[in-house]
Amino acid sequence: MVTQRLRKEADAIWRRIFEHPFVVRLYRGDLPIEKFKFYVLQDFNYLVGLTRALSVIASKAEYPIMAEILELAREEITTEMKNYEELLSRLGFTLEDAIKTEPTLVNSAYMDFMLSTAYKGRWVEGLTALLPCFWSYAEIAEYHKDALKNNENEIYREWAQVYLSDEYLGLVKRLRELIDRNPGDYERMKRIFITGSKFELAFWEMAWRGRDVF
Repeated sequence: MVTQRLRKEADAIWRRIFEHPFVVRLYRGDLPIEKFKFYVLQDFNYLVGLTRALSVIASKAEYPIMAEILELAREEITTEMKNYEELLSRLGFTLEDAIKTEPTLVNSAYMDFMLSTAYKGRWVEGLTALLPCFWSYAEIAEYHKDALKNNENEIYREWAQVYLSDEYLGLVKRLRELIDRNPGDYERMKRIFITGSKFELAFWEMAWRGRDVF
């Protein structure tokens, strides 16, 4: 399957993500809360950008693939975005606080990469740009699930458990299947997937520093 090949190509990057201090301490439960708050505000804005990209990708596909992608976008809104709205409140933020948050350069560049790939490439290339985000969160949760069992921070634990849920894993599975059934030029897809994976790593580093990495 093409997605499995892509995953192997980016393995060295993903392993750095799994062992990143932000990720490790988040799943362990001792990440400083201010770092998490910074991450959540940035990630909320990123998820809005990701959902916009899904809408663009859907517009380029023929029916019934268009309907499948729109359904993925709907599930993204209900699975992650709704959870984030509740999370913002628990962290003392309003939805308006999140909307007014200025994206960092890393965040802006990542969203621009997704949208430009969606607009310029075939729909399957657009999905490939989004795949590292969806898929890596599921693998991160699986990799650190033992640490999560001993995580005494309720907010962190509940946030992470979303990515172990049947709903989320089903979403990732369907996204991979769409790509596997409709592969494009492999070398181009590999470049897109690796770039998306690098942006994922950069996003975690940005969250750890609490500012841009530049």
